[in-house]
Amino acid sequence: MAWNEPGNNGNDNDPWKNRGGRDQGPPDLDEVFRKFGNKFGGIFGGKPGKGGNGGLGGAGFVFILIIAAIVWALSGIYTVKEAERGIVLQFGKFDRIAEPGLRWKATFIERVIPVDIEAVRSLSASGFMLTEDENVVSVEFEVQYRVVDPTLYRFSVTDADHSLQQALDSALRYVVGHARMDQVLTTGREVVRQRTWEELNSIIEPYNLGLIVTDVNFKDSRPPAEVKDAFDDAIAAQEDEERFIREAEAYAREIEPRARGQVTRMTQEAEAYRERIILESRGEVERFEKLLPEYQAAKEVTRKRLYIDAMEQILGRSSKVLVDVEGGNNMLYLPLDKIMQSHNNASSPVRLPNQSDIEQLRRTIEGTQQQNSSVNSGGDRFNRDRFGNGR
Repeated sequence: MAWNEPGNNGNDNDPWKNRGGRDQGPPDLDEVFRKFGNKFGGIFGGKPGKGGNGGLGGAGFVFILIIAAIVWALSGIYTVKEAERGIVLQFGKFDRIAEPGLRWKATFIERVIPVDIEAVRSLSASGFMLTEDENVVSVEFEVQYRVVDPTLYRFSVTDADHSLQQALDSALRYVVGHARMDQVLTTGREVVRQRTWEELNSIIEPYNLGLIVTDVNFKDSRPPAEVKDAFDDAIAAQEDEERFIREAEAYAREIEPRARGQVTRMTQEAEAYRERIILESRGEVERFEKLLPEYQAAKEVTRKRLYIDAMEQILGRSSKVLVDVEGGNNMLYLPLDKIMQSHNNASSPVRLPNQSDIEQLRRTIEGTQQQNSSVNSGGDRFNRDRFGNGR
């Protein structure tokens, strides 16, 4: 039966009534917490008492402070990577730069911001831009940079990367605006790239961004799609022009040394010919000077010797043969060049000579004898004209 059912006086089962028969209300929360504190106070050296306030002893406070100090000290250990530098802020103000390695900071007092100074970062700028000759081109650029001063990189401006982006866009539009369209699209791409790099450095220098631009790449440049076909034809024509110019230069580089070599060779041959003629002339003069005493001593013998030498030189360059017939004044003339030519051109087999061949040979010998007589008379005239009549 429940304590509050009818017919039950509820005295024996009333939980809010103590054993002494005195009625009590709900338990006091202050009393509960006081008892709880007394129990823990005894653990840390406190003295619990009835109705008294328990608390921590001196040893307990020291122990808690030691534990807290150890936890605080361990929480300040951190590591800076090899490629990074740590910016240490003390109460929000820059204090120092932390080098790579194992470091320590005062937790809740100092804050470390790592900055990578070895990574190569990149930014790009693109868009339609107006050239000097009032044409529109689509240009795409990319810049590569690196952090050299972490402090300036973080605190010189609000956002160094965004500032560099704006500077790149400004420099690119300035350079493209002072260049012609054909330079941007074809021949002047390298010039535009170099000028953009120089202009970008001049823009960011006063701001001390803590950055260094390592490279600038001209990725793409093209005309608007509406006139792309016409520009493709123009570019193809320019490429053909450059190709023809290179071919002409290559041909010139090939011909010029050859012509110079021919000029040098002809000059050397002319000089050699001049030297040879001079030396031969001097040799002839010396030979005649040596021959004069011999001629004065024996004129007839020397005259015949000179005649024989002259005829030897003249007939030595001829393919004709003169045969002296013993016991007669006539010489036999054999045209060997004609005979050999006739033999080489003959397609029929060799045949025996007939009567007509013999008659032709006879007429040839008679003609040869007449020529020999003419040669002899010519030789006599040569001797008389050159050496006189025995004088």
